Formats: sequence, structure tokens, C-alpha cells
Amino acid sequence: MEKKIIFRMSSPYRDEFRITGYTFGNGEKTVAIIGAMRGDEIQQQYVCAQVVNRLTRLEKEGKIDKSCKILVIPSANPFSMNLEKRFWSMDNTDINRMFPGYDKGETTQRIAAALFNTLKDYTYGIQLASFYMPGEFVPHVRMMDTGYQDVADAKMFELPYIYVRKPRPYDSTMLNYNWQIWNTFAFSIYSGLTNQLNTDLAEETVHAIFRFLDRKKIITDFHRHGFVSEIVNDNNHVVVRTDKAGFYTKLVSANHAVEKGDLLARIIDPYNGETIKEIYSPCKGIIFFAHYRPLVLEDTIIFRIIASE
Repeated sequence: MEKKIIFRMSSPYRDEFRITGYTFGNGEKTVAIIGAMRGDEIQQQYVCAQVVNRLTRLEKEGKIDKSCKILVIPSANPFSMNLEKRFWSMDNTDINRMFPGYDKGETTQRIAAALFNTLKDYTYGIQLASFYMPGEFVPHVRMMDTGYQDVADAKMFELPYIYVRKPRPYDSTMLNYNWQIWNTFAFSIYSGLTNQLNTDLAEETVHAIFRFLDRKKIITDFHRHGFVSEIVNDNNHVVVRTDKAGFYTKLVSANHAVEKGDLLARIIDPYNGETIKEIYSPCKGIIFFAHYRPLVLEDTIIFRIIASE
């Protein structure tokens, strides 16, 4: 294992800003794995830390193919994580909306440029991603339908779902999209949570990554079989919103099976404690996403359901 600084920048306040990478193997650039690009991606950085720990052991045991090289970057935004802010602490910009970057631009553009210059030549790219809305997901692989995606490879993670979606205009500035355009087979892994830590879900995600590495014969380290992945897209999803604001008490969580008409949540008046809205399932299916913050505004998406009929 080689630990190296990918990008560094002096700071007017405390220690300098550094992005640290860990490389394993000495062969061709095969797999790059990146964790937290935002300051609240606790689960994502934890998963990457566990990947580094296990790859270190495997390398000592001689179980990494010598013709391959694996790069792991646990965090690309330690400043924001230290301050508990989701985006860049100085100007609230998002590193993952700055790719492929610009090395003479604003700070987050320069960070993105340094990252992409390091990541772009790898055959496979795995990003531990997070959703823009607060909530919990069923762990899954997400891919953009750019024409460069490979669903067969995504199945090697053996997670419950592979979510393939059409790219939107803003996606052109994201790492996953640019990876694919530059001929890297890119996968975004959603490990269930973002600003909370669930070691069981994290362990499931780590197993998925190592299953992929083993199936590709990059490592020799068999992990238990997972799921036969189901491919889903926006057409499979039913979105559930609330038309009332208030305290939000959910009664079901991600991966919960529901029937049409099941009670999913209640909205409570924050002044008198009365229930002002009961949210019922519009269909039979599996809860794919569940909002989890205690307060909601009107028109908030609180559930996404994979409909089964």
C-alpha cells in the first residue's frame, strides 16, 4: 500500500487542505474508488476506510493481482466534514458539480480538476454517492444511461437493485458522467444513508465492492453471494409527497414491503399536536427511499416506492 497526497492547498486558518489516496498493486490502472466529496457523507467515508483496511490485508497476503492497480480516496472534502457542512465551507459550492474541473478556476473547480486528472485513466470507477434529499435508501447501484454504461458489470456487485436513469443537463458536471465520457466504466453506489453511520449497511456495501473486485479477478477474496439485481428506472418508481407541513413521523423504512392503502406516515401540527395528514401507499411495492428528518415542508418527497404491479 502506498499513501500519497493527490492535492494540497494552504489554508489561512488551520492545517493545509489535503486529499489523500491509497494505492494497491503496481500494474495497470484498474479500479478507482472515491468516497466523501461532501462534508456530510459520513457513511461513504466509513465504507472507503473499511475498503482501505481490507485491501491492506489482502495485499500483505498476496491476494491482489500484480497486473492491477487499485486507488481508494476516502475523502475529497475534509474541511467541510470538519465543519459539518455539506458543501465547500467558504462559498457553499459542490465539488461533485464541478467536473471535469478547471485547474485555474475557483477552489472547487481546482479540486475537481486534480481529482479527475488522477481518476480518469482507470478502467472502472466506483463512487460512494449520496442523494440530494435527506433519507434512507435500499442499497443499490446507480448508473446514467449515456450509452457507455455496462449493466452486466453492475450485476457483479450483487446489490438488490440497479437504478438506470436518463442523464439531466446538470449531470454533465458530475464525476460519474465525466468518467463515462472519458471511457471509464462508472458506478455510483448508494450505501443506504448519508450523514449517519449504519455499520450493517456499510458492511453490505463493502461486501458488494469486494464481490465486484473478485468477479473481475482483480483480487482473490471470495465474499458471500448477494442478490440477483433487479433493474429499475424512473418508470418503476412511484413518488409520494406530502401536501402538509409539520412534524413527520414515518411508520415504515427503506426496504419495507407495502400494500396499496397501507399507512406510511403521519404529519403532526407543530402547535397543537393534532394529526393533520395521514400518508397512505398508492400502490403495492418496496419502499426504495424514505425521508427521515423530523420536519417536512409542503410538497416534500417523503417516499419513493418501487411498484410491483
